[in-house]
Amino acid sequence: MATTLAYAIKFVGNMGEAVRFHGEQLGLKLRFQSPEWSEFDTGSTTLALHLASADHPAGTCQLGFHVPDVVAFYADLAANGVAGVQAPTDLHGQKIAKLRDPDGAEFSVGGR
Repeated sequence: MATTLAYAIKFVGNMGEAVRFHGEQLGLKLRFQSPEWSEFDTGSTTLALHLASADHPAGTCQLGFHVPDVVAFYADLAANGVAGVQAPTDLHGQKIAKLRDPDGAEFSVGGR
């Protein structure tokens, strides 16, 4: 299995407004809503809304990829000079790691 784009994560200042906009204005189907994380079905990639923070201001985005082996993938990238932000950690029933691309954008990789 290859690396696939699993999530496009958009950081939002007001979850209720953001959910209404994406559902009512864009016509996306809401899968799940909570005060800090909501998801929309968009085909093979999920649009996730995450409450903004100082580290992730409203209007910024982050990509989330699925890989077969998060630990090995993270180790390979780190060995090749890719900056790690968070080593593989168990979260929400899967392992998730965070790294930075050459432009400094944070991205996550996840898998079981």
